[in-house]
Amino acid sequence: MASLRTVICLGVCLYTWTLTAAENNVPKAENLKWVSLDFKTIIKWTAEESDYKYTVSFSSDDNNWSLSPDCIRITESECDLTEHLTPYDRAYKADIQTEPDLVDYDEDLDNYPHTYSDPFNPYRESKISAVDITVEAVDESRVMVNITDPLTGIHRRGKQLSLRDILQNDLKYKISYYKSGSTGKRDNISDSSMAEVSKLDAGESYCFMAAAFIPSRPKSSQLGAWSQQLCTPLEGSILHELNLGFWVGITFILLTVFFVIVTVTVLCCRCCRQRNSTQSSTPV
Repeated sequence: MASLRTVICLGVCLYTWTLTAAENNVPKAENLKWVSLDFKTIIKWTAEESDYKYTVSFSSDDNNWSLSPDCIRITESECDLTEHLTPYDRAYKADIQTEPDLVDYDEDLDNYPHTYSDPFNPYRESKISAVDITVEAVDESRVMVNITDPLTGIHRRGKQLSLRDILQNDLKYKISYYKSGSTGKRDNISDSSMAEVSKLDAGESYCFMAAAFIPSRPKSSQLGAWSQQLCTPLEGSILHELNLGFWVGITFILLTVFFVIVTVTVLCCRCCRQRNSTQSSTPV
């Protein structure tokens, strides 16, 4: 009886060791990382090179997991979840499961390793790219900064949504500007994509940049990337350009008149010479 128990124990230990060894030989997804720009959200991972495949699921409550239809038994080490993470203002987790190349349908795939990501909230954590701006003078002390939002990676009913479509009233803009030659910067916060900046010194050049600003987010992700810098010209430089253009125009006109006069004079002289020669050759 004791020897039977010993055999059973050895059998159980051997079976457990076999399962553990097999599991250790199965590559597991590692270094899971969320990459998200303008709400285009991708989960990435690393794994040892092998013939195994990967299936991606996602959940916002750790209970109800949904398969990503484009990421079932894939060989790639990333999965685009952009269109599936709705509503946007929720924390989602991803589950990357390793699966064999050839599936035995009697086999329980849950025995293969799973790797779970950290939670990610697209609405609060997706990075925002730079806006586009133009700067127009209203008068000598005011300018209008016009801001164009970047498009997101989300499409609805055939339309590619803009940043405003998703963030709505949560989207504001930070405008940073300074006087040319000065180190002091000023910031304005605007609710609108058409922002007026006033109280500028007349005749001075100012440089402007803008970025999407989302104050409802954690501080580390409130600000999008800055736009390119645009500067207004100095009033004096405008006058200089106008004066230069004026004198270039006057010079061109004078030269044109001069050449016309010379040409007419030459033609008149030729006509007079021809007339004189004709008269002198006629017999009396």
